[in-house]
Amino acid sequence: MTVGSVAVRTFESRRPEKSSEESQPAFGMAPYNDDPGLQDGQFYDPDAEYEPDPEYAATLAPDAARQRRERVGPTGRPLPYFPIPNPLANHGPAKIVAMCNQKGGVGKTTSTINLGAALAEYGRRVLLVDFDPQGALSVGLGVNPMELDITVYNLLMERGLAADEVLLKTAVPGMDLLPSNIDLSAAEVQLVSEVARESALQRALKPLLADYDYVVIDCQPSLGLLTVNALTAANSVIVPLECEFFALRGVALLTETIEKVRERLNPELELDGILATMYDSRTVHSREVLARVVEAFDEHVFHTVIGRTVRFPETTVAGEPITTYASNSVGAAAYRQLAREVLARCHAE
Repeated sequence: MTVGSVAVRTFESRRPEKSSEESQPAFGMAPYNDDPGLQDGQFYDPDAEYEPDPEYAATLAPDAARQRRERVGPTGRPLPYFPIPNPLANHGPAKIVAMCNQKGGVGKTTSTINLGAALAEYGRRVLLVDFDPQGALSVGLGVNPMELDITVYNLLMERGLAADEVLLKTAVPGMDLLPSNIDLSAAEVQLVSEVARESALQRALKPLLADYDYVVIDCQPSLGLLTVNALTAANSVIVPLECEFFALRGVALLTETIEKVRERLNPELELDGILATMYDSRTVHSREVLARVVEAFDEHVFHTVIGRTVRFPETTVAGEPITTYASNSVGAAAYRQLAREVLARCHAE
């Protein structure tokens, strides 16, 4: 059947046929208004996938079949080759990347952990900074935030505290962690009266930059003072974006905030790219959102797209990156490709 400009699948009834008496509604109730376009024995399936008409389908991101046929990436653009990077003879100074989006649940923490682990696999020394009072990054690496006595909060607020006293080694060789817990929420209030309050994190990270190649900051889901601190300290921003309409709406506000920080606090801040996450090429909605993002931001959208997989929630429980938990999975391959793309973009600058 056709509803508007899309065709809707129906399914056949598998129930045994009823007699005319059984088919009468009980208690004299009027029968439900059946769609006149359905045949006898068919029912409207509200969960069926919508099939767009050809003209509308042409505006969507490509599905998996078209990607294989035309050799394009999920974004609809030709997929470049990202070479495996050569190992480094020397490390530092680090490039600081803020993983930022004011909307929660878009994959910031997952992307921070797995991008960091993939960069470490390619021989880069990586420092992950948990800058969210919820401590999700710490939990995702097997650390219980409630058992920590010293966190990034103490590094921000206590003068004379060395960063080495806060650093934790992770199970991934070459990747360290500055952990966080709920104490960090107090910093947003206490920093208000500080001089150069927006640069507190930048000052705290400065002694560490010579020892690392990348510092990746997992920001909290807001545009408050902690996030402004992360943007002030960062060289670039990666914006994880769930392929869902509500996530798309907030990108304009975030880019406006990035522009304000660039003008007033950090002239070197750049948008590294928008990373599409939780993508499902089987749904029209995901493909439509991805197409709109590419249309709006063009080359700022990463070619790498992170798809939905049950492996990501499993890695959180396991407390390790997907690159070690499920090394041969599609998710691990996607983050390794993202790491190569990030490195390629860095070298192209």
